[in-house]
Amino acid sequence: MIEGPVHMDERAAGVTRVSMVMATIRQRIAGRSLTPGAKLPSIRGLAGTLKVSASTVVEAYERLVAEGVIHPRPGSGFYVASQTAPLSLAEIGPKLDRAVDPFWISRQSLEAGEGLMPGCGWLPPAWLPKDSLRRALRSLSRAENTALADYGPPLGLKPLRQLIARRMAERGIEASPDQIMLADSGTQAIDLLCRFLIEPGDTVLVDDPCYFNFQALLRAHRARIVGVPYTPTGPDIELFARALDEQRPRLYITNSAIHNPTGATLSPMAAHKVLKLADQFALTIIEDDIFADFEHVPSPRLAAFDGLDRVIHIGSFSKTLSASARCGFVATRRDWIEGLTDLKIATSFGGGRLNAELVLRVLSDGSYRKHVEGLRGRLSKARFEVAARLKGLGIAPWIEPQAGMFLWARLPDGLDAADVARAALARNVVLAPGNAFSLSQSATAYLRFNVSQTRDDRIFAVLRDVLAEARGGNA
Repeated sequence: MIEGPVHMDERAAGVTRVSMVMATIRQRIAGRSLTPGAKLPSIRGLAGTLKVSASTVVEAYERLVAEGVIHPRPGSGFYVASQTAPLSLAEIGPKLDRAVDPFWISRQSLEAGEGLMPGCGWLPPAWLPKDSLRRALRSLSRAENTALADYGPPLGLKPLRQLIARRMAERGIEASPDQIMLADSGTQAIDLLCRFLIEPGDTVLVDDPCYFNFQALLRAHRARIVGVPYTPTGPDIELFARALDEQRPRLYITNSAIHNPTGATLSPMAAHKVLKLADQFALTIIEDDIFADFEHVPSPRLAAFDGLDRVIHIGSFSKTLSASARCGFVATRRDWIEGLTDLKIATSFGGGRLNAELVLRVLSDGSYRKHVEGLRGRLSKARFEVAARLKGLGIAPWIEPQAGMFLWARLPDGLDAADVARAALARNVVLAPGNAFSLSQSATAYLRFNVSQTRDDRIFAVLRDVLAEARGGNA
């Protein structure tokens, strides 16, 4: 387990209860659920909602008054004090150095151009099935007009949903095509589910560390985020149970197969315990499975054990097929599909039929399975080679992942990954510092490496120079 995790005792996600109450009010103000002049919840009411003492809320309100965020009206209550700035997702949540917030890695990677990107989350274009994509595009150019010009049906292209259902069955997940809804991406799938399942102020559990965009999405939905330390076999079960008991979250978002950023895999025993606790505390789980095709042997899926009762299964094809052809999916219980479909229509109307048609053609091509088989072997070789070269620099992988593209690695003692990332960026190398993934900010010494993007000798030359400079500065 990562050193120095924040335990879930009297603290919630690394802050005291008073600070947690203050952060909740700031979050509601930043997210516009409390507007200028609006009355705050009563002390007793907020204490009941957040399950803290009334004295904790009193102290939090007094501190917010001292900061000028709210003001009291004798005999009436507390009110939001002044005009607020436009919504800023970076401001919803703890104050972080911009260099390590959940948007930094995405922005730098997407804007890198010809730069080197060991910190990004996708494969190099040369590793993707370009010939299959070109064949599918040529086929699609000759398709009937509806495929080229019309909106897709509300649930999405039926033949693709049927194919997805068959692919899920190979991993032990039984789902009818009518339980599957296509989305424009895995990110849109989570966004729709957050709209459907939670309200502003609701508590959501995430792994610590977790994929940084989970945090960004949840802040956009004004959720209260609580992190649970992640181990090589899944979430820390003792702290997971304590978080459920003390925080009463509505939702838990995780990767069970090939965890991002650690590369860990959920064990059957941990999966069983997580599902037992989810049932006990009426917890809904979103299982993000976008790295499924990287696995040599399928690992446990929560949705397979659960039968899509409390677990919602999502995926996409951007990692193994193309990040340009955005297409994802949601598989869930039948009685939720109708409401999710309405939300999809409200937010994106018919969805991207052209992309769905393209994905269907590539997945139906016999060459796709050969492509992913070759990709798995190529990634295995890259993980071995990159891990060895990192160890030579004193950067130690946390575990040896069974599959996938990520290595979660620790820097030599005394070095800060954010400082290393800033220095590397000045040399046109984009790294992924650990605290961008960690809600508790306990991953200061960690970096996430994408092995498919970390094979250029120039990256290791930059790392060697940056580490030497950092050691010199700490001497």
